[in-house]
Amino acid sequence: MEASTGPPTPASGGPSRPAARSIYDVLGGDAFFRRLVDSFYARIETDPVLRPLFPPSLEAGKERQFLFLTQFFGGPGRYSALYGHPRLRARHLPFPIGQEERDRWLGHMLAALEGLEPPEPQAEEMRRYFASTSQFLINRAGGIRVDFPAAPGG
Repeated sequence: MEASTGPPTPASGGPSRPAARSIYDVLGGDAFFRRLVDSFYARIETDPVLRPLFPPSLEAGKERQFLFLTQFFGGPGRYSALYGHPRLRARHLPFPIGQEERDRWLGHMLAALEGLEPPEPQAEEMRRYFASTSQFLINRAGGIRVDFPAAPGG
């Protein structure tokens, strides 16, 4: 048996540390994320570029986004229980997402987030996630579909 070189952890029988609170918990759970999604979709409703990419009724999309975001940021696993693995890239592939669509989507999401005034560092972590994930979902360049390599580990 090798000697431990790191600090004691709960698994090694050492003193336990309180678990870090999730972003979901810090921000107040479902209520925060419901407001975030509602604010985001209010912006989508009036966007002349993005609105045509969405179905006539936004309600189903709002619910899916709410369930996904709450799960991703540490809340209950309701999205996966209902829909399985998120497979974000595959689910968004039918929609033409170029740099303009990505930038508009991100602008709306960040405006919705900032309007709720979440605390730091949680807000920064969310901003980074939205920026990187929206960039990952780009599937068109100059109006032509492009297939990017799969993400590492996915």
